Amino acid sequence: MLKLEDFKAAKKRVDEVILPTHLIHSDAFSEECGNDVYIKPENLQKTGSFKIRGASNKIAALVERGEITSAVASSAGNHAQGVAYASHVHNIPATIVMPKSAPIAKVSATEGYGAKVVLYGDCYDDAYKKAVEIQEKEGATFLHPYDDLEVMAGQGTIGIEILEDLPTVDMVLVPAGGGGLLAGVAACIKQINPRVQIIGVQAEGAPAIYNSFKEKKHVTTDSAVTIADGIAVKIPGDKTVELINKYADDVVTVSDAEISEAILLLLERTKQVVEPAGATPLAA
Repeated sequence: MLKLEDFKAAKKRVDEVILPTHLIHSDAFSEECGNDVYIKPENLQKTGSFKIRGASNKIAALVERGEITSAVASSAGNHAQGVAYASHVHNIPATIVMPKSAPIAKVSATEGYGAKVVLYGDCYDDAYKKAVEIQEKEGATFLHPYDDLEVMAGQGTIGIEILEDLPTVDMVLVPAGGGGLLAGVAACIKQINPRVQIIGVQAEGAPAIYNSFKEKKHVTTDSAVTIADGIAVKIPGDKTVELINKYADDVVTVSDAEISEAILLLLERTKQVVEPAGATPLAA
């Protein structure tokens, strides 16, 4: 479904756009956890998150095949900025639908990269439905934030970098909302080194991937209520769930209180300002 050559091809494409984010060893967290703890600081990535990887790989691949003239996407914020930036690089017009609750900073940043922003609905799933409407009406190419193999391959390039920086890594903890990052990283790392354990982390209030992993089938939730807006997803991807159930070793959940504590610890101990979704692996 996703082969190692897909990740290598994605790495070549995304390396033209992204910033290198090398692992940071944390003495404080290592001592607290009784392990050697490293942080992959994708909060320092262009556009502020890993999402630029998947968007860049997808758009570059579509451009190579001559299959895109305009783009439309739905996002709570980070995918929006990734698509907007990648579209700008390739001179492709982009429309992004974001929930009305999307942080103003993310809306402004997305517009700053040249995309048109449409605010609609109360959560990601509402924005997704509106984006599909726009795609059908305007004939644009819809860029799914997670349930797309080329997007997952782009996110999975993080796995290649982790293994380059730390070949002896034992366990990688990955946040999960729709599952694109977890699926990509798990499929990539397991095909290079099956010994490495991959653990997905979800917020307790949005446990669709957790439930899908435990029940070994695609499970949706009626609500997604958590401070971690970046991973508040009710409907995970069909493809992501399949890959996660195949490659991940476990999926765990953390409470909003634990996420909040992790944000504060990251600020105090590493001087890293991290959004709630990005703090979930440390919380776990």
